[in-house]
Amino acid sequence: PSDDDLAARAQAGELDAFNLLVKRYQRPVYGLCLHMLSSTAQAEDAAQDAMISAWRGLAGYRGGSFQAWILRIAGNQCRDELRKRKRRPQDSLDSMMEDHGEAAAGPADVRGPEDQSLDSETGRVIMAGLNTLPDDQKQAILLCDVHGLAYDEVAAAMDSSVGTVKSRISRGRARLRDYLVARGELPGGTSRLDPQRADPARAGSGGPEW
Repeated sequence: PSDDDLAARAQAGELDAFNLLVKRYQRPVYGLCLHMLSSTAQAEDAAQDAMISAWRGLAGYRGGSFQAWILRIAGNQCRDELRKRKRRPQDSLDSMMEDHGEAAAGPADVRGPEDQSLDSETGRVIMAGLNTLPDDQKQAILLCDVHGLAYDEVAAAMDSSVGTVKSRISRGRARLRDYLVARGELPGGTSRLDPQRADPARAGSGGPEW
């Protein structure tokens, strides 16, 4: 059944239909939370809270891209947690990198290709660079380049216009590219994160290879 078919059944109170949607999207939801929060435990909590919020707010789903809808909920959950962090002492960079080592594996039943970007030292540097970006730029890049959403889907997931999404991705990639060049992960003057490589007309294809 399609996402919309399952959502309609779930809206009618069929819990099994919603559980099928959870099974279908638990990996990308967890993956987004992991990349945004850089902590396995917090990602698991945020993903679970996002699924609960999705169930409670299912009446608000009006069709379209269920993936974008549920990733928006997950993204909002993560941004709430990140705002809480800013009111607490920051973890040291060393602690963050150690946590990335644990987070790279993730729960075996939800680990997918998006988590592979954390498996190498370059991946760890990329994640450290992502963590220097404003939250909106980081989320937009993760949705587009890691989860493979098209610009219009990212816009739906972030409740923003396509133009705003393009701007966030372009500025975020430029800052991340400079971060990687400065640390020797990219040769000067070239970029594996060239904003021109993402075609605005693409529909769900993957972004630049990290």
